[in-house]
Amino acid sequence: MCMERPSNDEYFMDMARLVSTRSTCVRRRVGAVIVKDKRVLSTGYNGSPKGTRHCEDLGCIREQMGIPSGTRHELCRGVHAEQNAVVQAAYFGVSVKGATIYTTTYPCSMCAKILINAGIDEIVYSEGYVDDLSKDLLAETNVTVREFTND
Repeated sequence: MCMERPSNDEYFMDMARLVSTRSTCVRRRVGAVIVKDKRVLSTGYNGSPKGTRHCEDLGCIREQMGIPSGTRHELCRGVHAEQNAVVQAAYFGVSVKGATIYTTTYPCSMCAKILINAGIDEIVYSEGYVDDLSKDLLAETNVTVREFTND
């Protein structure tokens, strides 16, 4: 019996979707997987910092304050999936220079800045996100950004 093998993009985006199921964010579950040479370097999902209470327990500060999506990223208890993936790699001494990140949502401007400075070469995302500054910043770099398509 011959089973259809997923492409690398499908495989790693499926992993990012699985990672997102660990999210404790009540507004949007995001997962990220950093890959180099077809090997997973680290993963991350969005949620409160280690050892702190989760938003699913406390409620969403952004919803309580009426903050629209794509704005005022600093007013959130959560650490974004892309940030957590880079932090996890750093915590274990793994360089992400030259790697690709698969993320279920287009990175916000804060994450874009971190990914640029961490040396990420490519961003593959599956859902869009409203943050023009992120798009502008990434357009000024050599980082490849592409939308995941399940073709």
